[in-house]
Amino acid sequence: MTRILLPIDGSPVSRRVADALLARIDAGLTAPEIHLINIQRPVSQDVGQFVNHEALRDFHRDEGLKALAEARAVLEAAGHAPIPHVVVDDQPAAAIVRFAGEQAIDEIVMGSHGRGAVAAMLLGSVAREVSRLAGIPVTLVK
Repeated sequence: MTRILLPIDGSPVSRRVADALLARIDAGLTAPEIHLINIQRPVSQDVGQFVNHEALRDFHRDEGLKALAEARAVLEAAGHAPIPHVVVDDQPAAAIVRFAGEQAIDEIVMGSHGRGAVAAMLLGSVAREVSRLAGIPVTLVK
């Protein structure tokens, strides 16, 4: 079974990533095992010293699951059972590639850019970095 990873940031392009994967499945891609991942950036140490570890963990999990919700719902409505993951890391591209290796992912399908003008530059650089670092196919969706 093909294992596909969809890094999802909750931006409008996230929905298009899920739709693009569904179109490939409709076109004949054997039903893959689908993993969704959201990378949460850690809070600053200043905040971290005033908030307990469990509260931060819950915050990151909740925010990550919110970001994954739309893509997850689209895939579930089409009869798939995506596996959600939330990872906290300050280097999103490296975290995505590392996760892909740990989970024996066969392909990464992700947006070519993310939220807003400034974030689009940053997340666009994440897509470029994932493409550069990953030793597996990376499909970018506009």
